[in-house]
Amino acid sequence: MSATTRSQANPSPAGTLQVTSGLSFAGVLRSEWIKLRSVRSTPWSYATVVVISLGMAVIMSLAMGSQGEGQMPAAAQATFVVLASTFGVFFGQLVVGVLGVLVVTGEYSTGMIKSTLTAVPRRLPALWAKAVVLFTATFVIGAVATGGSYLVAVSILADRGIHASLVDGAVIGPLLYGALYLALVSVFALGVGTILRSSAGGIAVTLGLLLLLPIVLSMIPAAWASELVPYLISNAGATMMTAGDVAAMDPWQALLIVVGWLVVSLAGAAALLKRRDA
Repeated sequence: MSATTRSQANPSPAGTLQVTSGLSFAGVLRSEWIKLRSVRSTPWSYATVVVISLGMAVIMSLAMGSQGEGQMPAAAQATFVVLASTFGVFFGQLVVGVLGVLVVTGEYSTGMIKSTLTAVPRRLPALWAKAVVLFTATFVIGAVATGGSYLVAVSILADRGIHASLVDGAVIGPLLYGALYLALVSVFALGVGTILRSSAGGIAVTLGLLLLLPIVLSMIPAAWASELVPYLISNAGATMMTAGDVAAMDPWQALLIVVGWLVVSLAGAAALLKRRDA
């Protein structure tokens, strides 16, 4: 009797450990998904990506359609359609970059990060869960944006004798690469935000790397600067969506460059997340 009472009053350390570490990675994923979709900036950001992509597809199709009237090789027609369909990605990357930063810095600004790290004391699973959820959601929205832009582009360009099938590898490939690039940029920005823990600083660095650094390097009259330009994350992203005959490297090579930027960002974020206090 006394042994039973003692057992109930003083639970074993093993029992306590089981309670505090019972949150599985699937549970962390569900938690991060709830947080992502419950923040008002998320639907607004994704809606902006889709609207920008469709709008840019209309503008580019109308502008390029007059240039492409007449007989054109099938490869050239596919190139016209792809350019019109993916042009919005260059603006969408800025939106998902800001969203990626806010996904983590928003928790630091509100203090919710303390609750997150208390629920996930090992910390890194929370970062990986954020990355997985953000990547998946952004890829789906990116696919919707590029797919919708394709439908808009072909409907406009068809009146000018320009056609391209979606199942053509020269078309579907760049469209999927465009969606993949948006997803990778969002996770890259997540890493930047985790490193800096500041919304303003994270957004400034992310947009600077995506938008300003290519401009700065292109203005430097030195061979080393021009050699570095293709290896910038935004330039490599543009190459991912460009036909191999035109681009300086293959799309899969450009993809590796973008992934390299992401790995560096997440590696720095993981190292600092483990070392710093919340």
